[in-house]
Amino acid sequence: MTMRTRTLGTTGPQVSALGLGCMGMSALYGDADRAESVATIHAALEAGVTLLDTGDFYGMGHNELLIGEALRTAPAARREQALVSVKFGALRGPDGGWTGYDGRPAAVKNFAAYSLQRLGVDHIDVYRIARLDPDVPIEETVGAIAELIEQGYVRHVGLSEVGAETIRRAAAVAPIADLQIEYSLISRGIEESILPTTRELGISVTAYGVLSRGLISGHFPRDRQLAANDFRAYSPRFQGDNLQHNLNLVDALRKIAEQKGVTVAQIAIAWVLSRGEDIVPLIGARTRERLDESLGALDVTLDEADLTAIEQAVPADAAAGDRYPTAAMAHLDSER
Repeated sequence: MTMRTRTLGTTGPQVSALGLGCMGMSALYGDADRAESVATIHAALEAGVTLLDTGDFYGMGHNELLIGEALRTAPAARREQALVSVKFGALRGPDGGWTGYDGRPAAVKNFAAYSLQRLGVDHIDVYRIARLDPDVPIEETVGAIAELIEQGYVRHVGLSEVGAETIRRAAAVAPIADLQIEYSLISRGIEESILPTTRELGISVTAYGVLSRGLISGHFPRDRQLAANDFRAYSPRFQGDNLQHNLNLVDALRKIAEQKGVTVAQIAIAWVLSRGEDIVPLIGARTRERLDESLGALDVTLDEADLTAIEQAVPADAAAGDRYPTAAMAHLDSER
């Protein structure tokens, strides 16, 4: 496996062709093993992965502390190659519930101060609000990040889950390195207007959910019982008939993967990689075993016949169920 590189937009840093999304090591997917999580981050850095993605609200700061520990205990050369992307703004209560988003300039700087401390770094490489705050113009939020850049605390502005109009407004304030948004074989909503807009403006995409939270990984059993602290237990795509329909799509994809001698996860990640040099898939591996499998996607070449077969097996809009529960969908500017 040879790690390729890609550049975040026209103004952003050069990063590895695959990034590591660390959320599942702290929250929303059931219990995780801290030692294995740190070992997985170390293995990713050793393999040439440079982009580590987190959010200050993942485990209410747990994820940033975890990444801070992994960076602190990594070899110096690997630590120095790491680029950290942080999402902020999501508000939570002591019970873990979600209470809204805060994009006020003063809040932006407050969130950044805490993230720098938890991560143990002197700057954040890409900083972005997790969801648009409906009560604060995006210009004000991005302007606050731009001030942090001037002060040396942040390197680049990012966006997350916003639509084409918001992207344009944000880009008029400061250069935008990339947009983080869900993109996979069964989540292709960005292709209509969002992806053309980012490409017009020279903004790259870091794609999360490339395996749709494990749904199209090839490892999700039809009869799996999800724990109460697993986000997927409440996700429409994992419910009843929706789940069975979606796993039928996985079975169709599995046939193509087997013909190529690769896994379902590898072909799903390779498909996202094939969509353009401006797209960096984030792999949500929580263990070294899953990390190794995901990295194997870099060695998968999809020709036109493969891509046609994949499109036939999993057509656009083929998935059953929304990406998030109804209440969460209401906060997605990208869906409006």
